[in-house]
Order: sequence, then structure tokens, then C-alpha cells
Amino acid sequence: MAAASAMLSRAFLAACSMLLLLLSTGLTGCHSDPRYHAEQLALRGDLHHETLWVAPFRLTTYVRITRVDRPLHVYIEGDGRAWRDRYRASRYPMPRRAMGLALAAADTAANVVYLARPCQFTPVEHTSACRSEYWTDKRFAPDVVASMDAAISHYLRQLPGQSVVLTGYSGGGVAVLIAARRKGIALLRTVAGNLDHVAVNRLHRVALMPDSLNPADVANEIAAVPQLHFSGDTDRIVPSVIAHFFCCWCGARCRCA
Repeated sequence: MAAASAMLSRAFLAACSMLLLLLSTGLTGCHSDPRYHAEQLALRGDLHHETLWVAPFRLTTYVRITRVDRPLHVYIEGDGRAWRDRYRASRYPMPRRAMGLALAAADTAANVVYLARPCQFTPVEHTSACRSEYWTDKRFAPDVVASMDAAISHYLRQLPGQSVVLTGYSGGGVAVLIAARRKGIALLRTVAGNLDHVAVNRLHRVALMPDSLNPADVANEIAAVPQLHFSGDTDRIVPSVIAHFFCCWCGARCRCA
């Protein structure tokens, strides 16, 4: 297990390095439209755009499925631009730079699916559920988790019997809550993952999210799932101590890097 985890860590760190290359090479021109940057990232990763209805949301996805005999690698985006400032929610939660998509584009696996969070990259008028609470107080709400879990099930139907490698970036730490709902998770990874939004919000002295589920509360439920949680020592948004505490709760199959 230790040798396999070390190999996976090295491979994933290499993918993160490619992520930085993707964001710095050919993606810093005069275009400022986040959709343009997302399309360019997807193009480099040979991922095609889809829009998936999973009630109550219409999710934007980018997909590459080429082998029915290989696992499904799923990437979940961060919170995007959830807030305009400390007190005002943004009108639209689309990330300026889709870091979760960059990770997906760097993955050379046969089957890759990127899931934008609810209302990201999707015109808000296309679903009545696109209300600001879903990218602020309710971003980890049960119906958010259920919709993203349903999206994974949708793509797994094309790959019967295959397992899932699940990766979440930042607020994509919602992946932990998804992992607690389903079987067949071969590996759970987070990058700068918000694994305890109660602790993170208290740290930043902002309002808690009582309508959201907290990944920290299901740590024991996913203790049997192999996990890798990557965090940066200088990260001021989600400090590395959050991941380290989460790994302590999870047990021996959970590693922090």
C-alpha cells in the first residue's frame, strides 16, 4: 500500500506540474473570458463539453471516455467566484481559472470526467435552482451532493463494473461527501481541499453554513477508502492543518502530502 501510494503521489504531483504549465502557456493572452480558458484547457486534454441534467441542476461537464475496461477518473471543481467581497455573493460562480478542469486535462487516463459545480459555466437562466445560496451557504447541501453523485452514476453506466478515482479541488472537497455515499471508490484525492468548512469558516471569521454537510463529519465512514490529500504549507485559504486533522480522523489508509 505504501509503495503504491508513493507512486500515485509522484504521478499526481507530475500532473499538478503540468497543470501549472497549462495555465501559464498559451492561456494568458488577451482573452479574459473564463469560458474561453475552460474551452482551451478542455481542448488540450481532448475533453468534450456536455450539459447534464441531474435534478435540480443542469451541470456542465467535460468528458473523455475511450475504454470500457478502465476506471473512471472524476474531477470536481472548486467554489469558483462564490463571493464578490466578504459580504456580498457573486452574481455568477464561474471560476476565472478552472483549476479542477486543468487537473482533468492533465490526466492521461482513458476515461476522464470533469464536473463543474452547480451553476458554473451554465447560464443561470437555464435552471431555477441557480440561486446564490447554492454557491454560498448551501454549496455542500444534500441536494448538491446528490446531484453530483448522480452525475458520476450517469457516466459509470457507460463503464459497467468499473471503479472511480475521485479528485476534488478546493471546495471540490465535496468529493469526500460523495465518496461516503457510494461504493467502488478506488482512490479519493483532494488538492487544497476544504475538508472541514466549519473550521475554515471559523478561521476566516465568516458565517458558518448550517445548510451544508461537512466532509469532516464523514471521515470515519470513508476510513476504508484509500486517500491522498494534497495541501500547501503557505495556503492561507485552506491551511494544511485542515488536511492533517482530516487524515488523523480517517486513519491508516489516508495520507497527506
